[in-house]
Amino acid sequence: MRYFPLLLANLRRKRVRTALTIASFAVALFLFGLLTTIDNAFYAGVDVAGVDRLVIRNKISLIMPMPISYYERLKQIEGVELISYATWFGGIYQDPKNFFPQMAIEPETWRNMYPEYLVPEDQWQEFLKDRQGCIVGKQTADKYGWKIGDKIPLLAPVYHGGETWEFNLHGLYVGKRKSDDQTQFWFHFTYLDERTPYDKGFVGWYMVKVDRADRADVVAKAIDARFENSPFETTSETEQAFAAGFVKQFGNIKLILLSVGSVVFFTLLLITGSNMSLSVRERIGEFAVLKTIGFSDARILIMVLLESVFYSLIGGLIGLGLSKLFTMSGDPTGGLLPVFYLSLPKMLLGAAIATTIGLAAGLIPALIAGRLNIVNALRRV
Repeated sequence: MRYFPLLLANLRRKRVRTALTIASFAVALFLFGLLTTIDNAFYAGVDVAGVDRLVIRNKISLIMPMPISYYERLKQIEGVELISYATWFGGIYQDPKNFFPQMAIEPETWRNMYPEYLVPEDQWQEFLKDRQGCIVGKQTADKYGWKIGDKIPLLAPVYHGGETWEFNLHGLYVGKRKSDDQTQFWFHFTYLDERTPYDKGFVGWYMVKVDRADRADVVAKAIDARFENSPFETTSETEQAFAAGFVKQFGNIKLILLSVGSVVFFTLLLITGSNMSLSVRERIGEFAVLKTIGFSDARILIMVLLESVFYSLIGGLIGLGLSKLFTMSGDPTGGLLPVFYLSLPKMLLGAAIATTIGLAAGLIPALIAGRLNIVNALRRV
């Protein structure tokens, strides 16, 4: 606290420079918060994916179907504990921009396959009774103002030339973890199968829960071997590997974010270091006077470092605060990044990075100020 009056006096000396330096940190840490949120959003599904669940898809492509008859054949494979299946729907609600995942599911096993999704028992039972029933994630329901009992019309471009399908909303699900996707739309596979006779008897993909997570790879190989050389060969992989592969389709997200972040913070280090060096040169006479009245080299060094850290920390906190406010409004992409939030650990990491940059940028100017020779310094005044 004893350095605080001197610190404030130095900050008011060049107010425009102070404001610009703090603003540069604010922009950089806002960008950090945004980039780390995007990174978390892309990899959230990978991090929480079940290691004891397998995804079985057509070997040719995920968009190619598989026979529903595989259900019984999968049961016969050793290590398979539970099986479910789903098909992508791809409907449109009011506008093509209103994207959210829609899947026709096998409801009898779905909740056991995904226990992390919580649906009240009474709502689930109502859903089971209604062939046109649906369950929706709370995030999607809140976004469109849906409530239980509503009829949800979805235009289906893929089916029957774009007919409108109506669904009865019977329940809302939430995730046990904040990183769980709460944007999905589930409805009965039988409803889809009945209305698409030209594609009857086919599903999009299977999910298999294995009895032991450490045997997931063995079971996956056994499944693929079982359907080898059949008209519908399979590719089986853990849910975690499947999610990671899906993310890779967008490119190396981590490398892109790391590259952008490194350039921004290196530039920020140069800017802050330059500003602190200029500030020290302008105050050489003042430092000489302070040393004359008893300030030690260490106290001068600490004072300059505190000034540099003040720039970085205040600007960083402003930037992180703005980034948090931005992410609180939810996914800005309309559904591509359903898990979109800036966590407290990431905010603390951003504050630590800002502090480190402040210390690094102010270290050399602080050493110069601390080692000033009083006589030589006064001679330059």
